[in-house]
Amino acid sequence: MTVASTDSGGGAGIMADLKTFTAMKVFGTAVVVSLTAQNSVSVKSIYELPVSFINDEMDEILDDIGTDASKTGMLYSSEIINAVSEKFKQYDVKNIVVDPVMVSKTNVRLLREDAIDAMVNNLMKISYLITPNIPEAEVISGQKINNAMDIKSAARAIYEKTGTNVLIKGGHYNGYYSDDILYDGHDFYSFKGKRIETKNTHGTGDTLSASIASYLAGGHNLYDSVSMAKKYIEGAIKYSFPMGKGYGPLNHFWMIK
Repeated sequence: MTVASTDSGGGAGIMADLKTFTAMKVFGTAVVVSLTAQNSVSVKSIYELPVSFINDEMDEILDDIGTDASKTGMLYSSEIINAVSEKFKQYDVKNIVVDPVMVSKTNVRLLREDAIDAMVNNLMKISYLITPNIPEAEVISGQKINNAMDIKSAARAIYEKTGTNVLIKGGHYNGYYSDDILYDGHDFYSFKGKRIETKNTHGTGDTLSASIASYLAGGHNLYDSVSMAKKYIEGAIKYSFPMGKGYGPLNHFWMIK
C-alpha cells in the first residue's frame, strides 16, 4: 500500500509507486493524500485532501484487503501525518517504509515546515525503515553532511531520535559512486552503485522506497530488500528515457521482457 500524493506528470508520487509495485509483481493499493499539478519542470499547485477522506481511504483498504507492507511519500502537512500515523497504529500495520519527501526535484517544498516534527516523532517512530536523501537526513538529524563519516553520524542521530532502521541515499553526494548507507542501530551496511549521468531521475526516491516495500511484502529481510531494490533502481535509471523539458521519468518496466 502506498500513502502519498499524485503526480500529474506521471513520474513520481503514487504514479511511480503503482508502476513499481506492478514491476515487482505485487498488488498495490493507494491512499491519496494530496493532488499535485506538475510536470518535468515545475510543481504548479498542491491540493490537500480532507483528513476525513484520507481516513476513509485507509479504512476501506485495511478493513478489507489489508497490506503486507506500506510506504509513505509526500504527506505535506502535520494533520495528514498524524492521521496516517493513527491509522497505521489502529490496524497494527507492519513493514512501513517512510520516504520523508520534503522538496521536489524542481525545488518546491512538499512538506510544510511545521510538519517535520510530526513526521519524526509520530510517523517515523512506528515505521520499519526511513529512506532520506542527504538534504532530508540533514534536516532530520540536525547535522551537516559533507563526507561519508558525516553520513554515518547522521544515521546514528536519526536512529537515536526514532528507533527505526535508516537508509541514507547517496545520490546527492558528489562522487563517481552513489552509495547508500543502511544503519540498523548496531551495524552499518554499504550498498554501492555507480553514478549514472542523466537528467531522467524524477521519482527515484519514490521508486526506491516502493521497491523496498515490495520486497518486504514478499518476505525478504531488510538487507536483501534494500540490495535488490538498489539493483532495480539502477536499471530504471540506466534505461530511463527523456520526456518533457526537465527531469524525465525512470523506466519502471526495464526488467519486463
